[in-house]
Amino acid sequence: MSAVEGVRPLPLRSPLRWRIALLVSAAIAISYLDRLTLPVAIKAIERDIPVTNQQFSLLQTAFLVTYAFMYVAGGRLLDAVGTRPGFTLIMVFWSLACAGHGLAATFGMLAACRLLLGAGEGGGFPAATRVVAEWFPVGERSTAMGIMNGGTAIGMMLAPPLIALLLSFTGWRSIFFVTGALGLLWTVWWRRAYFPPETHPRLGDEERAELQAVMLPARRAGPALRWLQLLRFRQTWGLVGAKFLGDAAWYFYLFWLPKYLYDARGFDVKTVGAFAWIPPAAAGLGCLVGGWFSSDLLRRGLPLDRARKLSLAASVSLMPFVLIVPRVPVAWAIAIFCLAYFGQQSWATLVMILPTDIFPRSTVGAVAGLIGAGGAMGGVAFGQLAGYLLDHGHGYGPVFALAGSLHVFAFATIALVIPRIRPLEGAHT
Repeated sequence: MSAVEGVRPLPLRSPLRWRIALLVSAAIAISYLDRLTLPVAIKAIERDIPVTNQQFSLLQTAFLVTYAFMYVAGGRLLDAVGTRPGFTLIMVFWSLACAGHGLAATFGMLAACRLLLGAGEGGGFPAATRVVAEWFPVGERSTAMGIMNGGTAIGMMLAPPLIALLLSFTGWRSIFFVTGALGLLWTVWWRRAYFPPETHPRLGDEERAELQAVMLPARRAGPALRWLQLLRFRQTWGLVGAKFLGDAAWYFYLFWLPKYLYDARGFDVKTVGAFAWIPPAAAGLGCLVGGWFSSDLLRRGLPLDRARKLSLAASVSLMPFVLIVPRVPVAWAIAIFCLAYFGQQSWATLVMILPTDIFPRSTVGAVAGLIGAGGAMGGVAFGQLAGYLLDHGHGYGPVFALAGSLHVFAFATIALVIPRIRPLEGAHT
């Protein structure tokens, strides 16, 4: 029987697994706050350490290269040692790397800190995907991932006003110490609150009974598939290719929006702090709406393939509006960024849940790692292209034209390479 036949999403009357979703959402919020601290504070940093557009792009490349590597290695690490100890190591590492930015005295030291930060943060989303696979039935997974992915919006919303506030009282270096400390505090919370459902001391009998459909396959799971085995499946390549294209645009929006507002729209740090949180707020709604919409389609009886692809198509339909950003007044540009952030994070929530729909739980971390690595490399490629175009006088018009089309190609990749989203025969437990 298919993994989704007869699925009736459970009511939210048992709160533990949803509290765990909020716990992971907080970690994702911290990761986005940490990675955005440098882009938002860049004008203050440049007073001490000069940074050109190409160098700014190299800083993001440094982050994304190790992020991609650790996305793969971190996924396998989590499959090997388990979600609880694995996420502990990952969070401690990236928090210390974030704090290290505050000690940088040269561009090279900043780049080294970005390399270390990427190496740590690369394990965050594979961990989130494993939590979903461990705790949530199929009908609830996209909603749960929407909540977790909503942490991206919280982190993005907090970064501009928080950094503007801190800069009004202190120097840019202390910002990295504050954000690094937040991650270490979260680790204490994680160690106290998270266990797999099979061993969780606070899981009630009623919720334990509800989660038998999740826990029983885990007990029967065989060994994880090796990377070479995973690369034999076209589903792996389809998801990696789609993530490469979609995240190429996303990392451009994420890292370059503050700089675009500084350079092309004449904003200062305080103005960026006042306005740059608005698109991330839309991104948070996108996470929740995308996850809810797909779960609701399943609840209404649509097959898994149709529910996921209809939701993905609806998300992608919002992305091409970005093409006109350079030609409209700033208020309209912010509104269009809101549409793009909403559509992107609705899309991202659904793409991140697809490994749990297709691959066995024992391999979900590794698959999520490969997919995330593809996305990070897309960010590297497009970030370098954007830096080159801007430093050679081409302006933001061609950059936004390219960025606005990438999600359309990403959806076409999924539709062509994965004609039907369903569990892999012979591999799914």
